[in-house]
Amino acid sequence: MKTLSYAIVILMTSLFIPSGAQNNNEPDAILGTWITGSGKAHVEIRKFNNTYYGQIVWLKEPNDANGKPKTDKNNSDRSRHNNPILGLKMLLGFSYKGDKQWKDGTIYDPENGSTYSCKIEMTDANSLNIRGYVGVSLLGRTDVWKRIK
Repeated sequence: MKTLSYAIVILMTSLFIPSGAQNNNEPDAILGTWITGSGKAHVEIRKFNNTYYGQIVWLKEPNDANGKPKTDKNNSDRSRHNNPILGLKMLLGFSYKGDKQWKDGTIYDPENGSTYSCKIEMTDANSLNIRGYVGVSLLGRTDVWKRIK
């Protein structure tokens, strides 16, 4: 009878172990190259220490009307106007929070020069919901990015 009691306790305890604890690679599932919803850019998401960031590695239209590489001309910091868009880190400071969600980061939009709070959710192995917002996430917009294989 004592053995049966111990077996039940072990079984019940195992039911409360979070499923994410079984997959130590889940935080890095976000790593790779993604195409933005507009199709205008490819962003490579990388990891530095335990922080994730995304850098523009391809542009559909890399050059301006004069044939020169596009620069960050819309940035509110005038000293950055000559920085190239290609190579720009647009996702910064994300931490994995479990349940296929990365939070506490920001996203920079080079088209309007604004930075927004951001959270990322992986809906499947090849899709990300990127939600940029001001204040609370209800006041924002979601863009769906697809993995490039």
